[in-house]
Amino acid sequence: MRRVLMGIAAAALTVGALGTAAPAMADPDTDFANELHVYGIYGQKDYNAWIGKIMCKRLYTGVDKDVFATARFIQMNMEKGTTTEQTYQFIGAGLRTYCPEKLPVLDAARQS
Repeated sequence: MRRVLMGIAAAALTVGALGTAAPAMADPDTDFANELHVYGIYGQKDYNAWIGKIMCKRLYTGVDKDVFATARFIQMNMEKGTTTEQTYQFIGAGLRTYCPEKLPVLDAARQS
């Protein structure tokens, strides 16, 4: 589990660094959906964006105390068959897209 989390945290930072040259008129929900497709995560764009935004709100308000609680929330709201790796990829993409200041929760989880 830690290796998966460490790899995803590294990928989150790498993909985030590569994606910094976005056009000024970019739609974050579309960008989020496109990134999820890279990980094999599909579903309705609006639903996934909604879950990503709720995920951030849960982190801001303290409902989820750590990324593991966030992962349980995401797993409960994703399609059956979503892997643990995809769950953490969703979290990384959601953090980068909707609440980048919360990215340190991935590093905190990796260190625990």
